[in-house]
Amino acid sequence: MATDGAGEVQGVDVSKYQGTIDFAKIKGAGMTYVFVKATEGITGVDPDYAHNITAAREAGLVVGTYHFYETNDDPSAQFGNFRQHADVKPGDLPPVVDIEVLAKGSRPDLVDDLKSFLAQLEQAYGAKPILYSGVSFANEYLTGFGAYPLWVAEYTSAATPKVPTGWPTWTFWQYSQSGSVAGISGAVDMDRFNGTTAQFDALRIA
Repeated sequence: MATDGAGEVQGVDVSKYQGTIDFAKIKGAGMTYVFVKATEGITGVDPDYAHNITAAREAGLVVGTYHFYETNDDPSAQFGNFRQHADVKPGDLPPVVDIEVLAKGSRPDLVDDLKSFLAQLEQAYGAKPILYSGVSFANEYLTGFGAYPLWVAEYTSAATPKVPTGWPTWTFWQYSQSGSVAGISGAVDMDRFNGTTAQFDALRIA
């Protein structure tokens, strides 16, 4: 995606740790989208997900749903957990796979497992999933995934983030983990889309 207009499409990502959220105030503060945590591993479910995703849509925000990928869990079982609980609809952002740490007892075939999980998501929802990770982790473990949109976490004063090996560019950038926005009490992750509003809309699920 082109970098022209980068930063004009802003958003946040939330989970149970944000507590009670006023999504109308988030929208009023100029945010366009919100990523909401749904699931983790093969059994984890964010208790606030169902409420948060519904309330965010009602406030007029574009929503995306994310899964925290556990490297020691079977990918098909993780997909089953996500599929059971995720509320993903046309107009949403593609599903996100958050993979940022190696769990104790990680399975030996991380690359094949992750490819399997991503393929199941793409088949189910008709959109290429987004991969979220930090630069160091991505450089070490995710160099073969450059075909997937990248949501990179890097907290820097630079105008743009570093791009891990294998990706031509970034799609989303989590540029702060201690941001402040109306509607959320306490710190929240702040995100930026790398492109124009039209490019953002083109990324959404048809």
